[in-house]
Amino acid sequence: MKKTVSSPSRNSHLGWHTLYQAALFETDPQRMAGRIAEAETAILARMKELFTIESDQIEEDQILDDALCALRALRNCIVPEANAA
Repeated sequence: MKKTVSSPSRNSHLGWHTLYQAALFETDPQRMAGRIAEAETAILARMKELFTIESDQIEEDQILDDALCALRALRNCIVPEANAA
């Protein structure tokens, strides 16, 4: 009996992307910071995973960088000004 194993890179890609979208579309201000943190963690894990892969992943690297920038911009928009200093 042959076992089918799904590609770890495919699962990682779906994981970070799902968390990223959840952060972008979160409407509950109380949950927003947590969603952003989860997505950032998943994106950084995917970046680390890509670093160990020998094939060229320039396009996905750029997508991940863009996603991190978007999350950081979103975080800057939701942080109360009192905590920004």
